[in-house]
Amino acid sequence: MKVLIAGANGKIGRRLIPHLVADNILVRAMVRDLRQKADLEILGAHEVVEADLEGDCRQALEGQDAVIFTAGSGPNTGPEKTIDVDQNGAISLIDQAKEQGVGRFIMVSSMRADDPASGPEKLRHYFAAKGKADDHLRASGLNYTIVRPGRLTEEPPLEKVDIAEKLKGFGDISREDVAKVLSETARRELPNKEFDVIAGSTPIRDALDAL
Repeated sequence: MKVLIAGANGKIGRRLIPHLVADNILVRAMVRDLRQKADLEILGAHEVVEADLEGDCRQALEGQDAVIFTAGSGPNTGPEKTIDVDQNGAISLIDQAKEQGVGRFIMVSSMRADDPASGPEKLRHYFAAKGKADDHLRASGLNYTIVRPGRLTEEPPLEKVDIAEKLKGFGDISREDVAKVLSETARRELPNKEFDVIAGSTPIRDALDAL
């Protein structure tokens, strides 16, 4: 399987590459700056391509079986940049993926993306942008999976999670565990599925199997 990671040099993307490579998946890493190429090749990327989410990504998408969207401006970014990347950049990549015949799109979204008003006021623009991108993916006709993690941390991985289509409580999850969830998601047939995920008590594989 050939997978393009959008946001490959980000905090989740860099952690995701070795997991996919361990599953014999050919990873094409999409970056805005080719100076990052050597580091990503060390992590196991089969190919590193230069493309900007705010521009033409068709060449990066060509020949790929799936896309994993891990890019993001970050929740501390102002509304304008968040809309450019998390909303419009994601929407553009979805449309271009469909045009290029990519079979599957896995989106890293966020808990509260479906209800921005439930979050802190300073983060509502972030949740809203994620939510609009998710809506566009649902309507795209692509085979999709939307992964909605809670608050991201740099804590060591637990390799245990709580997963549900909708979790009642907001919680934390390490970026390493999100990367593992994404790699396990890529290995499974989860057509048109979406779920919240936080640190919990169930091994990641078992939690995904239960979906």
